[in-house]
Amino acid sequence: MKFKINRDHFANGLSQVLNVVGSKATMPILSNVLIEAGKDHIFLTTTNLDLGIRCQIKADVKETGSVTLPVKRLAGIVRELPNVDVSVDASANHQVKIASGGSNFRIMGIGKEDFPPLPEFGDEKSYTLEQGELTEMLKSVAYAQSNDETRYILNGVYFSFGEGKLTLVATDGRRLAHISKEMEVPADSAGAIILPAKTVSELLRLLDKGEKLKINFNERRAAFQIASDNDDSGLVDSIYLYSKVVEGNYPNYQQVIPKETHQRIKLERELLLQCVHRAALVCSEKANSVKMKLTNNLLEITAQSPDFGEAHESMAIGYTGPDLQVAFNPQFVIDPLRALNKDEVFLEVKDDVSPGVIKTLESFICVVMPVRLS
Repeated sequence: MKFKINRDHFANGLSQVLNVVGSKATMPILSNVLIEAGKDHIFLTTTNLDLGIRCQIKADVKETGSVTLPVKRLAGIVRELPNVDVSVDASANHQVKIASGGSNFRIMGIGKEDFPPLPEFGDEKSYTLEQGELTEMLKSVAYAQSNDETRYILNGVYFSFGEGKLTLVATDGRRLAHISKEMEVPADSAGAIILPAKTVSELLRLLDKGEKLKINFNERRAAFQIASDNDDSGLVDSIYLYSKVVEGNYPNYQQVIPKETHQRIKLERELLLQCVHRAALVCSEKANSVKMKLTNNLLEITAQSPDFGEAHESMAIGYTGPDLQVAFNPQFVIDPLRALNKDEVFLEVKDDVSPGVIKTLESFICVVMPVRLS
């Protein structure tokens, strides 16, 4: 295998596939990137057996072939090479020579034979989405995923295709974020998967490289084909992300969403975010709540911790209902407000023991369990 490649294109390609490789790989080959030289491009592939990524980079290929090399070390070397032109030459015993300007490296590789193949798909459901839309939807819910490994079914985002829409849900048992968008879903293509948290973060990192994205899935795994439209980066065609899904049944989230809330207040998202963020600066582990008090045309946000002090914020609102107060974990209010990009949000509350709901005029809902008022 022998090819010449632009240093920055090579470095960019390696950075796309680098994150999948963990620091504690169970087999040496899982720390490696599979490099396959084709006609006028190279394929770069990494996997940790749960998640795999494959991308294609422009290259001037003299001899086709393949080899696997330690990806983190290789990426470090390529980034530091002195010259934009890089030549790579692999011998039959998997030794790879990398030359650029006055720099020469010889790296020990492993043959392709031991590299686990990425999954083949057959009987899967398939959809095409806009990358920008999916990015916005994922950001709207991803923060609510659970990181408690004993509740593995909640360690991801639930995707549901059905009833003429795509719905994304995430919950950790104390809050739930839900968003949907209308799309055509043929009856025989309806289905749902739980995408693991690590896959969600990789997807968010890889999206916004082009316009379209194709998703295929069955009950065991999912594949994403992410179109790449940027010529300057050296990426060709699409990036492919393959992932196992979380196996099991997602809880019935519909029953968590309150059927009725008595008071609905329209609020300026950015202003509310700033007020809650400032009030939360006095919170501590033992006293981690902000109190929201609604009175006539006024929202007061207070927080206090016995060993530090207290904070008081107030904002004028359009409210004429009864006086009411409720307390929340401040992070559970900050996360959805930060993830949204709408100017206005609605806060719906009933009393101090019922969940609060943050909504937008579109299809976004975030349900937050209250903190007991002392």
